[in-house]
Amino acid sequence: MHGERYAPRRPPIPGQGLNSAMWPWRGSGLFVSPKSVLNISAMGYAYEDAPAAKGERRLPTRMRHRYGRGMRVGILTGGGDCPGLNAVIRAVVKVGVRRFGHEHVGILHGWRGLLEQQAVPLGVRDVSGILDRGGTILKSSRTNPCRDAETTQAAIDGFAALGIDALVALGGEDTLGAANRLHAEHGLPIVGVPKTIDNDLSGTDVTFGFDTAVQIVCSSIDRLHTTAESHDRVMVVEVMGRHAGWIALESGIAGGADYILIPEHQPNVPAVVDALRARHSRGLDSSIVVVSEGVDLGDGGAEGERDEFGHALLAQQGVGDRLGAIIREATGFDTRVTVLGHVQRGGTPTARDRILATRFGTHAAEMVEEGLFGRMASLRGAIITDVPLADAVGTLKTVPDEYYRLAQPFFG
Repeated sequence: MHGERYAPRRPPIPGQGLNSAMWPWRGSGLFVSPKSVLNISAMGYAYEDAPAAKGERRLPTRMRHRYGRGMRVGILTGGGDCPGLNAVIRAVVKVGVRRFGHEHVGILHGWRGLLEQQAVPLGVRDVSGILDRGGTILKSSRTNPCRDAETTQAAIDGFAALGIDALVALGGEDTLGAANRLHAEHGLPIVGVPKTIDNDLSGTDVTFGFDTAVQIVCSSIDRLHTTAESHDRVMVVEVMGRHAGWIALESGIAGGADYILIPEHQPNVPAVVDALRARHSRGLDSSIVVVSEGVDLGDGGAEGERDEFGHALLAQQGVGDRLGAIIREATGFDTRVTVLGHVQRGGTPTARDRILATRFGTHAAEMVEEGLFGRMASLRGAIITDVPLADAVGTLKTVPDEYYRLAQPFFG
């Protein structure tokens, strides 16, 4: 919607509750064309043209409250938590308040909080001291706001009831997929920030939380090496990664794993067994095998339950235990399984993730200010930019074949 810009909520009149008169977009479309200058002025807004840099597309018309207050911005964190979420929240609030005069509300429990209209005020003091904290102060859930027409309408109603002019959604493929639908199909003014330890979102080179997860897994592999050597054992390490094996591959390479299995490559289990036998024949009586939780071993694993987005709950699949049983039966080697699970999500974010999250949060606040809705903050090389949400969630970013081949000479 080039050249169009969302008209912020009119400041409430003292003593007047929320009603449709305060929401000029309801019933007539959320976005207001710059051509509607007279209508915008009548509602108490001024406007000004934002300059475009040479070679770049023109930014949407910028509007300002004549009352001297900024926008009311909601923030939510959806899906699985990961290190760096609080750093993003902190940056959105501090930059929004200090540079643009925005007001912020934290929507609790992800999309569920929007549906149930659960929110808390967020000021500079509220986000002080959270830069190094893992998890999310706003809590999270795997709620799908686009599950059906009734749920979608509840999300739209929640937007109005909470009185927010814009929403910053922090999430992965599911959370941002829902954000894209709510924006594209219903016009809600939403900005996305890419969050996932899996690093599988297209549109950005890296997601925050990934670096911390790799460090955690690599540290765990280092520890497992010593106990495996002490007992002449094969250690199978199951790590997160539903569709993409970024965590398994990078932590496996850094941790000196003897075999790495990722979802992008159909595993050749006999080849794994042969490689372990070859190691033992050379006097190497301990081995580390890293496997992503989303790997299909081809042995007809249990289907299990599914979440609101239709994904199988991989904790019930037990790929590590199944692979360990296959290795144990085929080789007779003492084989143990370590499922790292949610430890990969927790704890203090690395310095790299804190900085990346801060840069993403800063850019998200700027995107809200400039009216760049329906877009996601993105890292391209060393530059923070933004891309359409539709492009970011259209396809998953999986491990390229050439990157996996980098690890293969070190197998066995």
